[in-house]
Amino acid sequence: MAETIRLRKGLDIKLLGTPAKDLAVMGLSETYALCPDDFTGVTPKPVVKEQQTVKAGEALFIDKNHPQVKFTSPVSGVVESVNRGARRKVLSIVVKPDAEQKYVEFGTKSVQSLSGEEVKNALLESGLFAFFRQRPYDVIANPEDSPRGIFVSSFDSKPLAPDFEFVLKGNELDFQTGLSAIAKIAPTTLGISASQTDPTLTQAKNVDLYAFKGAHPAGNVGVQINRIRPVNKGEVVWTIDPEAVIFIGRLFNRGVADMTRVIAVAGEEVVNPQYMKVILGARLSSVLDGRLNRNEHIRIINGNVLTGVKATKEDYLGAFANMVTVIPEGDDVNELLGWIAPRFNHFSVSRSFFSWLSPAKKQYSIDARIKGGERHMIMSGEYDRVFPMDIYPEYLIKAIITGNIDKMEAYGIYEVAPEDFALCEFVDSSKLELQRIVREGLNNLRAEMA
Repeated sequence: MAETIRLRKGLDIKLLGTPAKDLAVMGLSETYALCPDDFTGVTPKPVVKEQQTVKAGEALFIDKNHPQVKFTSPVSGVVESVNRGARRKVLSIVVKPDAEQKYVEFGTKSVQSLSGEEVKNALLESGLFAFFRQRPYDVIANPEDSPRGIFVSSFDSKPLAPDFEFVLKGNELDFQTGLSAIAKIAPTTLGISASQTDPTLTQAKNVDLYAFKGAHPAGNVGVQINRIRPVNKGEVVWTIDPEAVIFIGRLFNRGVADMTRVIAVAGEEVVNPQYMKVILGARLSSVLDGRLNRNEHIRIINGNVLTGVKATKEDYLGAFANMVTVIPEGDDVNELLGWIAPRFNHFSVSRSFFSWLSPAKKQYSIDARIKGGERHMIMSGEYDRVFPMDIYPEYLIKAIITGNIDKMEAYGIYEVAPEDFALCEFVDSSKLELQRIVREGLNNLRAEMA
């Protein structure tokens, strides 16, 4: 029986456009791409050239600092382009897929007979090791480290996020195999929602099980680590998304790196929001064409509304994105006395609008407007109301802004990732870009410690 941990701080943002639980299977996209910027902390070095033929599971680039970490093609086909930006920075490697997909054969393996080192080597060879991230710094994991533990969160509490129990259907065996495999590397903890009932989750083997109850960010793996066993200076823990655990299970059960995943296509600007089976790295136009209410005055988000990246149809599905969200941009809206007019249908965390009288399950239309300018001050207590980790978020942000490393360490920077501050950013009346500030603080601290 899993121990239940109740979180009393947080906020659920109810948006229009919840995906219906039916599944569409997408055909092959015109092109696929792997973007190094999705893999934080990596210095990419391409190992393919344009017009080269590759199979699914064959390396497209490696990490210069750790050449054993490969980043492999999600599809077989021809390398169409290696796109570079300023200072020849690699932006993306684009592959035009074959009509019939071919995979690198890694061979099926019985996880029970493998050692932790053998599991790690198999993941490095197939490119699936690239889906491990580490705390501190929230970067791609270093294979030379020995982590204290590995953490998996089996539910996403962000707005409109996909229901993993639905995603899991048909993948139960691969998910358990994946858990058993990573448990060979280090002790593994699985965080589930108290409302989840699938026995694959509630009776998962070879892991420590904890159930979490509460509003977002209960599903953030960083919050779960903080409540189970916080990261101290000098310690390293790894995290991995549950969808990537399925990839790992397929590798050992089928012998191929099959990166097909189920994502949610959601948001109020989507016609019939639903789940879609796609291959990682698909072009967003293939996901969204014919599915939008309109093509202007919309915000396409590669990911979710809190931590996702603004995108266009010409961009590609992010390596860690489990959804594509489309909401109104708000650039065609003009309101008279918008800041003072009484509101009944506008979401607010304060009681400035009368929407606080509405039912708790009411869904709202929220566009991409910031509705205010940046103020160089932090309102005391705002973050604490929605931040359930056992650290002081305001003091940590101030320490990062001032570059005070001693205070950053004292206030828990080794435990956090930018996504942990997404909700604080949403409620911040000063409109500070908290996720960017935390990312810069982690990067600066990592450079200093190196």
